Amino acid sequence: MPALRVILLWHQHQPFYKDLVTGEYRLPWTRLHALKDYYGMVKLLDEFPNVQQNFNLVPSLMVQIQDYADGSAEDPFLRVAAKPARDLSLDERRFALRYLFQANPQNLIGRYPRYRELWERFREHGDHPDRAERYFQAQDFTDLQVLSQLAWFDEFFLEEKDVAALVAKGHHYSLEDQQFIIRRERELIGKVLPAHAEAAKNGSIELSTTPFYHPILPLVCDTSAGAVSSPGLPLPQHRYRHPEDALEQLTRGLDLHEKVFGLRPKGVWPSEGSVSEEVLAIAHSVGIQWMATDEGVLGRSTGSFFARDGNGRLPGNLAEKLYNIHRYEKGSTAMHLVFRDHTISDLIGFVYSGMPPADAARHLIGNIKEAAQPVLANGRDAVVSIILDGENAWEYYPKSGREFLRRFYDGLQREPGVEAVTISEAIARHKDFGAMTSLVPGSWINANFNVWIGAPEDNRAWDYLYHAREFYAQNAASATEAQRTLAFEEILIAEGSDWNWWYGPEHHSANDRDFDELYRKHLSNVYQALGAVPPDYLAQPITGAEVRPPFVPQTAYIHPRVTGDKVRYFEWMGAAVYTADHRAGAMHGKQFLLDSVYAGIDSTHVYGRLDFAGKVPEEDFELVVNVESWASGEPRPRRTLRVEASVHERRLKEWKIENGSEERVMASLSQPEEHVKLALLRNFEFKMPLAWLLATPSAVSGERLSERKAGANAVAATSKLRLRFSLWQNRLPADSLPLEGWIELQVLSEGDLIFGA
Repeated sequence: MPALRVILLWHQHQPFYKDLVTGEYRLPWTRLHALKDYYGMVKLLDEFPNVQQNFNLVPSLMVQIQDYADGSAEDPFLRVAAKPARDLSLDERRFALRYLFQANPQNLIGRYPRYRELWERFREHGDHPDRAERYFQAQDFTDLQVLSQLAWFDEFFLEEKDVAALVAKGHHYSLEDQQFIIRRERELIGKVLPAHAEAAKNGSIELSTTPFYHPILPLVCDTSAGAVSSPGLPLPQHRYRHPEDALEQLTRGLDLHEKVFGLRPKGVWPSEGSVSEEVLAIAHSVGIQWMATDEGVLGRSTGSFFARDGNGRLPGNLAEKLYNIHRYEKGSTAMHLVFRDHTISDLIGFVYSGMPPADAARHLIGNIKEAAQPVLANGRDAVVSIILDGENAWEYYPKSGREFLRRFYDGLQREPGVEAVTISEAIARHKDFGAMTSLVPGSWINANFNVWIGAPEDNRAWDYLYHAREFYAQNAASATEAQRTLAFEEILIAEGSDWNWWYGPEHHSANDRDFDELYRKHLSNVYQALGAVPPDYLAQPITGAEVRPPFVPQTAYIHPRVTGDKVRYFEWMGAAVYTADHRAGAMHGKQFLLDSVYAGIDSTHVYGRLDFAGKVPEEDFELVVNVESWASGEPRPRRTLRVEASVHERRLKEWKIENGSEERVMASLSQPEEHVKLALLRNFEFKMPLAWLLATPSAVSGERLSERKAGANAVAATSKLRLRFSLWQNRLPADSLPLEGWIELQVLSEGDLIFGA
C-alpha cells in the first residue's frame, strides 16, 4: 500500500540585530520570539511521539539566543522594561510608549484587559508618544512594563504557577513583580536551545540549518542571477560576485549546529528558499545531502505551471511531479530536493488563524489527503512538503495556535496510511525520485529574487556592500588579525537578506528606519574596523533617499557674518531652513545631536549654518558638509565639494574644503583663502565662493520666466546647489541633517528668488 508522507518544516529566524562594535541590540524581536514561540513549538511534540518534524534554526538566531541566555545581551528595550517606572526619564517614557505596544492588538494586547486599556489610551492620543506621555502615571508605566513582557510568554511558560499568578493579578503590579518577570525571561530563554537538542537526540525532530547570517546565496555568488530569474531586471551598478563568502556562510552554519547540538545537519533550508545551480554545487561540496525550496522553482525548472482547479487541486501529472522527492545531478554535484506546497503552506500562515481550530485542523488534513490522492491512486508514495515560518504566523492565532496544532498533530498520528516524518527519513524511505539536471535560480517568492534586488533602494544597498567588500579586499592584508576578523564579520552580516527585505516597495514596517540604520552601521563598521573613515553616503538613509523632506526654501539673498555665535538672527532671515524631527528613533541607537541647518546664497557666496541640539557636544567629533552643483538636464553634478571640520574640546581644531571629483584641497586652516571662512562657538557656520561650484546666479524674468514655467529648454543652464550636513564620532556617523535627501538652493538672481521664479 502506498504511503502518504507529510514533511513539516518550521523555519525559525530573526535578523541579526546586534551591533558588533557597541554590543547593543537594535530591536527586541529575537528575545520576544524566543520567549513566545521557539520553545513551545518543540515542546509540544512531547505529546505526539508519532509526529516527527523538521526545525530549521538560523545560526545567527542561535548566537543571539545564547547572548540573551547567558545575560550578555545589551538590549535597550529590555532596559526600559526593567527600569523602575519612577526613575524613567522623559525620553524613556516616550520610548516605552512607542515600542512596548508593538504587538498584535487582538491576540497579544487584547488577551490582557489592562494592557488593552493602556493601548487604547495611547491610541486616543494619536499613537503619538509626545502627546500621550502626560496621560500615563508611574503605575500605568509599571503595568505596561510587566504586561508588555508577559504578552510574549509561551503558553507553557504561562502555565507555570508563579507566572500564572502574575497573569491573574492583572494590574497594579509592583516593582517586585517587574523584577521577577525580567529575571524569569532569561531563565526561560535559556531553555530554548536545550529543548531542540533533546528533541533531536530522541529523534522527534531533524535539525537543519541556513547559511549563517541568512544571505540570499545565489545573489552573494553573483548578483547577475537576479536577471536570470527576471530578464530585464535592473541590476546594481557593480556586480557582486563572492561565492567564497557563500561557502563561508554555509560552512559556519554547519559548524555552529554541530557545536551546539552535537549533530552536523544533513540538510538546508536556504535563506528564503533561494537556490541556484552554483549554490547546489557549493552545498554538495560541504556534505549537504538535501535542500528545500518552493514549488515555483520546480515549475520554472521543468517548464511546468502548477495550476490548481477550483478546489485547489492539481491534475494527476502535476501532482506526481510536486509530491515527490527529486534528485538533482549535474557533473559532480548531486542533491536531493524537496519542494514545498505553496498553497497548503500558506493556508497555515494566512488562513487557518481565522477559523475555529477544530475546523482548521480537519480542513488541513483533508487538503493534504486530497492533494496526494492522484499519486496514491497510481500506486506511488506521495510526499507533501509543508514549509513555513515557525514564529510570525502564531501572533495571528488565539493562544499562539496551540489548540489548532494539537488537533492537527493528533489527526496526523491517527490517520491511517499517513506518516509525519523528517526529511532525511522521507528520503531514506522513498523509492522513485524525480530526476533533474538543471535548476532555474529562484526563491519561494515568485521563483525570483525581486524582493532583494532590482528596486533602486535594493540596488543602492548592494552597491554599498560592493564598495565595503572591495575596501576590505584592498586593506585587510595590512590590518591586524582582530581588525580583519571584525571587518569580515560585518561584511557577512551585511550580506544577510533581511536588510533588502525592507528596502524597495514590497515590505514595510514600523521599524523600516531601524533596519536601514543598522544596515548602514554594519557597513560603517567595516571601514572603522580597518582604521578608516566610512564614506559620507553611509550617513544618509537608503530608504527614501530620493525624497526631499519638507523644509522652508530660501526666499531672499543672505549676507551673514560668519562668527559661529548664533546671535545674528536677522542675518539668516531668508535662508533655507531644515529642522530635525526628534520624535522618531530616540534611544535605540539614534542620537539627536543636531537641531537645524540653514543654507543660502548671495551673488558671490554660499553660506551654511548648523545648530546643535543643546550645547556643542563634549566628545570630539567631525563635521562634514557635502555640497553639489547641478545644472538642469544634466545626469550628474557639475562639481562636488566636501567641507570637513575636526572639533576637539568644543573648538575648531582643523578644517579643509576638498574638490571631490579632483581630490584637491581648495582651502584649509593652514591654507586659508580670502573668501572662505569657517567658525564654531555656539554653532557652526561657513561660507565659500559660488565660483568654486561653477555656479553663477542667473536672472529669470519676463519672457524667459514664462518659458521656464512652460518647461522650455531655453534656461537649461539655470543651476541649483544641494547640501547635507553630518556629524561623526569615532569615525562613525552619529547624526545628519537632512535625515533623508538634501537641502536644495536655486542659484538665481535675488529678484527671482523673492518673486518665486
